[in-house]
Amino acid sequence: MLRVAVIGMGNIGRTHARCYKNDPLAELVAVCDIVKDKANAAAAEFGVKAYYSVKDLLANEQLDSVSVCTSGVENGSQHYEPTMQALEAGVHVLCEKPLSNNIREAREMVAFARERGLYLATNLNHRFTPAAAKAKEWVREGRLGQLMLINMTLWIRNPNESAPYFHIRALHPHSIDIMRYFCGDIKSVQAFFAKGPNRQIWSNCSINMLFKNGVIGHLTGSYDMTNNHSIERCEVAGNKGRFVIDDVCKEVAFYPHDSREVTIIRNAGGMSDFSQTFAARIRRYLEQVSQNVPPDQLEGSGADGLAAQEVIEAAIQSHENRCIVDVGSV
Repeated sequence: MLRVAVIGMGNIGRTHARCYKNDPLAELVAVCDIVKDKANAAAAEFGVKAYYSVKDLLANEQLDSVSVCTSGVENGSQHYEPTMQALEAGVHVLCEKPLSNNIREAREMVAFARERGLYLATNLNHRFTPAAAKAKEWVREGRLGQLMLINMTLWIRNPNESAPYFHIRALHPHSIDIMRYFCGDIKSVQAFFAKGPNRQIWSNCSINMLFKNGVIGHLTGSYDMTNNHSIERCEVAGNKGRFVIDDVCKEVAFYPHDSREVTIIRNAGGMSDFSQTFAARIRRYLEQVSQNVPPDQLEGSGADGLAAQEVIEAAIQSHENRCIVDVGSV
């Protein structure tokens, strides 16, 4: 059983704490927030000790791992310091996405975890679903044949106007990670951004992608859409067939090219709601840390989170300069 704590007790932090509390592989021992009322309320809710600084938390608790659920500008500017403090203390980290809204900080976080031989994971929870696992199985079995195309859509309603690139940096680590999960590393991007009605930020994006293995793809994203219907759709096509995952986890379907017979699986593995993805992701992290898997085999790793951020920064440069940008060149 791993001794864990959660840093940052907003809604997402409390979700992490609840998952740890309900998972037999973890013992939630503390929560931490610089806002004392938040820390105290969470401590009372989960029956653990409250801390008001990461320094005090690490000095007074024997921890195996922490979740870093702080927020900040573009939901990522407060991730760097607590993550680096925990890694310096020899504690593994599961960090919310994005690792940082500053690409240099994100690179440093991944490099430091590797140097220390510690686990750094990213909460890329969209990939940790039975629907995604089934689709990945179809790819591995060769049922799609040679992969050729991927189309990804992720859109929700978020009225936040805090920063010009809030939408792309805060939301699309998820969509880009799903695209990489199925099709591999991305080589180049060409991006166009647009502002919705009465918006100050770039609340919509359209990004073309060329993958290193030759697959071509497209991402459509928005912070201007309703949350009442499907928020995400992923379609991957090969020369033998294609699959479609609808609404993250609710349905996965396979369409063979040589037959009219369609395989449709709804609520795979009993997962029927997006909220269930957090527990599934945290369970996999706890399993892999408990099993001492090599850090470079960690699923949804810090390196995966960084790879998504590299694509995002390239997309921003493409939008600003109206050109194709190679990933990692920013």
